[in-house]
Amino acid sequence: MENLLSSPVTPLEIMTGKIVPYVLIGHVQMGIIIGMAMLLFGVPFAGNPVALYVAALLFIAANLIVGVTLSAFAKNQLQAMQMTIFYFLPNMMLSGFMFPFAGMPQWAQAIGSVLPLTYFNRCVRGIFLKGSDWADLWPSIWPVGLFCLVVMAVSTRFFHRTLD
Repeated sequence: MENLLSSPVTPLEIMTGKIVPYVLIGHVQMGIIIGMAMLLFGVPFAGNPVALYVAALLFIAANLIVGVTLSAFAKNQLQAMQMTIFYFLPNMMLSGFMFPFAGMPQWAQAIGSVLPLTYFNRCVRGIFLKGSDWADLWPSIWPVGLFCLVVMAVSTRFFHRTLD
C-alpha cells in the first residue's frame, strides 16, 4: 500500500481499484443466492436477470464506497468498524427490509429515502416478483447511482495519502 500511495495514482483510481474486485465477488455471491432461492425454495423469477445485476452492481458499489469513505474518516480499523454500525443498522431497520416502509413514521421514511438498501429492495422485489422493466426500475436505480457519486466525492475529498 505504501508503494501505491507514493505513486502518481489519484485517490479516485486507488479507491476504484480497491472496490472493483469486491463488486465481482458480490455478483458471484448474488448468483449463488439467486440460484439457491430458485432451486431450493422455488422462488419465482419473473424479471430480467441483466436488470438485477445492474441494480446489484450499483448497490454493492454503494456499500463498498461507504466503507472506503468511513475508512477515510477513521483513525484506525476499530473506529472504522464502529462507524459502520451507524450506517448498516439504519439501513436494515429503515429500508423496508425488516418492517414495511409505508408503515414507518415520516421521519423514518425520510432517513430511509436516503439509504441505498431502500431502493435496492424495491428493485429486487420488482424484478423477482413483478417482472418490472427498465422504466419501472428507473425511479429506484437513479437514487443509488446518485448516492454512489456523492459518497465517492466525499471519500476522495477526505482521502489520506499516508498510512497513519
